[in-house]
Amino acid sequence: MYPSILLQKYTRTSLKLLSTLTFVRSTGGGPRTFPGDLSKWQWKRLHEKNAKEKDKRLIEQEKQLYQARIGSQFRVKLAGQPDINPKSDGNYSPMTADDHIKALDIHNQQKNSALENDVETVFRIIRTSSSSKDLDQSLNSSGVLLSNDLIDRVLKRVRFSHANPLQALEFFKLTATRRGFYHTPFSLDTMLYILGRNRRFDQIWDVLSEMKRKDQSLISPRTLQVVLARIAKVCSVRQTVESFRRFRKLVPIFDTNCFNALLRTLCQEKSMTDARNVYHNLKHEFRPNSQTFNILLSGWKSSSEAEGFFEEMREMGLKPDLVSYNCLIDVYCKGREIEKAYKVVDKMREEDIKPDVISYTSIIGGLGLVGQPDKARDVLKEMKEYGCYPDVAAYNAAIRNFCIAKRLRDADSLLLEMLGKGLSPNATTYNVFFRSFYWSNDLISSWSLYKRMKNSGCLPNTQSCMFLIRLFRRQEKVEMALELWNDMVDKGFGSYTLVSDILFDLLCDVGKLAEAEQCFLQMVEKGHKPSNVSFRRIKVLMELANKEEALQTLSKKMTAFDSSLQLSRNEDGPIDI
Repeated sequence: MYPSILLQKYTRTSLKLLSTLTFVRSTGGGPRTFPGDLSKWQWKRLHEKNAKEKDKRLIEQEKQLYQARIGSQFRVKLAGQPDINPKSDGNYSPMTADDHIKALDIHNQQKNSALENDVETVFRIIRTSSSSKDLDQSLNSSGVLLSNDLIDRVLKRVRFSHANPLQALEFFKLTATRRGFYHTPFSLDTMLYILGRNRRFDQIWDVLSEMKRKDQSLISPRTLQVVLARIAKVCSVRQTVESFRRFRKLVPIFDTNCFNALLRTLCQEKSMTDARNVYHNLKHEFRPNSQTFNILLSGWKSSSEAEGFFEEMREMGLKPDLVSYNCLIDVYCKGREIEKAYKVVDKMREEDIKPDVISYTSIIGGLGLVGQPDKARDVLKEMKEYGCYPDVAAYNAAIRNFCIAKRLRDADSLLLEMLGKGLSPNATTYNVFFRSFYWSNDLISSWSLYKRMKNSGCLPNTQSCMFLIRLFRRQEKVEMALELWNDMVDKGFGSYTLVSDILFDLLCDVGKLAEAEQCFLQMVEKGHKPSNVSFRRIKVLMELANKEEALQTLSKKMTAFDSSLQLSRNEDGPIDI
């Protein structure tokens, strides 16, 4: 009896143990996971989210195609052609890939055109608004959606048109107060540049303090450099460094990148001696890196001092990179030490650092300084053998060499070669030719090049405009000068203030008072103030011609402009930093 009872107990115990062992049996090393250490449900939710985003993108694409198709049908109707309704065709099939691309291209063009129109509308509202309340009401009634892209473009338009900085600041503040809106770093830096150019330093610090409160991440080393560059233009090195220290409480991280921004500003706006002294005074507070030495190397004119910094860089355990060697090559080339520049190139190849197009461009410029433009042109061919192809800047350097040597035919042949390579000349390319034509008093070639430049879609820079308008004044070509001015007004290039002074002198010299009055009003309409010298000269001629009504109109324009751009007290005395 006892043996049977014991057997039954043993059997039950064995079954329990077996079931337990079966339950805890290993199934492959712990709980099952998916890539990224995600659980099953996390993985499933991730796929559902990706699927929803994909569907959303497809719907948006179909929406764009639909809008483009509707726009195409609308343009057909406007052109007076019969309406082709795809739904009425029984053989209608989905659009091909080429049709999709064309439709999207048309849609993007329409979108960009509409955005440019909105930019012009907002810019006009900013210029004509007399108060913050008036600005707010005008923007609301315009129906324009104030997106980040639109605001960036509007502020860029204000910057390059030299419009009223206080009106731009009101627009900047007004948009920042809208619920859920945050400015981009580009809009902040542009606004600070506009204020700094007009010496509105008090407003700069107010804007920065407000940005720190709302979104400190927008204040970057780039922002620091924009502000310091404007301060360094009108203030001493000591005041610039003091302003730099004020950023310690403004930027999220006050580190070597900020220190580099200060040094870059001093190199550009002050002198290398100032930058070197500040570097030695502050280098113990920061840890210099390769970029620090590259900034200091890029500004030296003396090769011996540049070599000293190069050695100090090595002593600190920093290995020179491509930028460091390019800076040293540039110093040698500007100092007409071409042989040393070639030795640096050889050393770069030994260290397995491949010279780039910037390296060769510096050598091309250096060869031009020593009077070897033909050898510089050969460098354009030699660099291709090393797998480096010349860009627009390299061709510009070679063209400049021939223009300096007064070999304009060779320069023009390089320009044609540049076009044949598929490279588009920029404003700097044409400016080299305008400079040569100006000093040779060649009006026909200058005007022909200007027409050629316009046909290519490239707009002149301020230097080119100055060469042209001075040449027109020298030869009293009023029609050409007025055509250049009208192009500037229509397309928005060049400096109205600099060009207008010479234009008004020309018009007053030849007695074109009506044209001078028209150009004056165009300039004021664009938001630019004519110089007091030009206004006084036009005023004298109008008084002699008994044009009292026209003179009264111009005087009111100048008075209104002066009241809107009244300088602060800090600008009349010492600048408060």
